[in-house]
Amino acid sequence: MGFGSKFKHHFANAFREIFIYHHSSLEFRAKVFAMIIAANENADECEFDLVTKAGMDIYADEDRANTLTLTTREYVKKVHDDNGLDIDRLVNHIVHDLKVVPRYAKKLDPAQLHPIIECSTDEDTTTYQLSMLEFISTLKADYEKAEKVREEKKRPLPLKGGPLHG
Repeated sequence: MGFGSKFKHHFANAFREIFIYHHSSLEFRAKVFAMIIAANENADECEFDLVTKAGMDIYADEDRANTLTLTTREYVKKVHDDNGLDIDRLVNHIVHDLKVVPRYAKKLDPAQLHPIIECSTDEDTTTYQLSMLEFISTLKADYEKAEKVREEKKRPLPLKGGPLHG
């Protein structure tokens, strides 16, 4: 990424609410990736390369994928620098975002997150990240189950018998 491209992405990151289409959706994904990555105190380019790859798979747009990576880096840096954000708060943000926008549960993709865990060489870190991945899988399943129940409640009940239905 050249200087002009980096500047464009940092500028877009600073004003993402104004310039980025569906910025809140991208922010949500970045928080999820950051949660897994920030659990590794020794995170390096391996993790962020995987975020960029996942971003390309999701968006098929290099600029948007790079913005996802830069936003993820921003969250990881805040956690690692103890800059008003820790992993517990990040998890709370994710859960809050899901309560406000339940459709974000569709954006939880454990298969995209799992390769990030393989970047870690520390067994304790890997175990912690796997626990987070299990948490994400459970959150996704719970929201999908709740959505299914909600959809079933919307369907009209089939009428049986009665004067109009013989």
